[in-house]
Amino acid sequence: MIKSIGAREYIIEVGDWMKGKKASQSKAVMTDLVLPPDTNFLGSIFGGNVMAYIDKVACICAMRHARSMVVTASSDSLDFISPIHAGEAICLEGFVTYTHKTSMEVYVKVEAENLLTGERRLTATSYLTFVALDESGKPAVVPPVIPETEEEKWQYNGALERHKLRQQRREERKQREKEE
Repeated sequence: MIKSIGAREYIIEVGDWMKGKKASQSKAVMTDLVLPPDTNFLGSIFGGNVMAYIDKVACICAMRHARSMVVTASSDSLDFISPIHAGEAICLEGFVTYTHKTSMEVYVKVEAENLLTGERRLTATSYLTFVALDESGKPAVVPPVIPETEEEKWQYNGALERHKLRQQRREERKQREKEE
């Protein structure tokens, strides 16, 4: 296989790179303490702060998988389930769930942790799409993902349908733009 990097082309041994990479190899975990300046008038973290954390964790996952620069192509869904309050920890965990030719879907789960009791609760989930870039800023081929755990397999099995929905939304948006 030939992989373009900048103006150069490299031959990649199929035995290594294109066999795929385990989803766990892209896993990223991040924890931070929620302080009063991070919160709104209800004492819960600003949604925009949660979004920034999600994008950062997802970016790390995508870069680990592709081992190249990446850009966020879409944030397909962000479901807020419960608030995270000042004094709690925000805990994020993400991994690459699916790859297409140059793009990767990343799932990020957000939990709140009561640091005094250790109790955790799910607070948000999100799917983002990233595109890998070569040295010249052009889309670059990414290796397939290999799911191993039940959660990774569940995410992987639903990814093609989510991919189709993203494509459909993109086409609908393009059509609306033409009509305007």
